[in-house]
Parts: sequence; C-alpha cells; structure tokens
Amino acid sequence: MKTVAQPAQREVMDIRQAASYLGISADSLYRYASEGVVPAFKLGNRWRFKRDLLDRWMERQSGVSFEPASPESKKPARSAR
Repeated sequence: MKTVAQPAQREVMDIRQAASYLGISADSLYRYASEGVVPAFKLGNRWRFKRDLLDRWMERQSGVSFEPASPESKKPARSAR
C-alpha cells in the first residue's frame, strides 16, 4: 500500500496564509500586525509570520499551556486509610 506524502506546512507564511491559519480575515491580520498585536516581521514591504511564533502567541492569548506539567507541580497522592 502506498502512503501519500502530506504537503509540508510552511514555517514562514504570508498574510493570506497566516490569516487562513488563524481563521481571521487578511484585513484584520494586517491591522493586528501593523499595531504590533501579533508577532510579525516585514520582508521588504510585505508582512511575514512564523508559524511557531503564532502558535506560542495563541497559547498566551488563550491562557492555555500545552506544555506537560512538571512532576514538581503535581500534588502528592493521598494515602488510603
């Protein structure tokens, strides 16, 4: 059986790709990038977005961490009496 290769996800996206990835309009993303709301940089006169920076930004915005909890942060188990 042949496996079909998945297309590689781009690490650096243009505004159209990043807007689609975030699920917002390109106009909104352009405004957010211009105001410094989302992590972005300009290459020439075009905005570019790194996928990993957008992922980390979304995690911070949502208040949800996808990092596994360290063993020190776990509560000790109660002993049965």
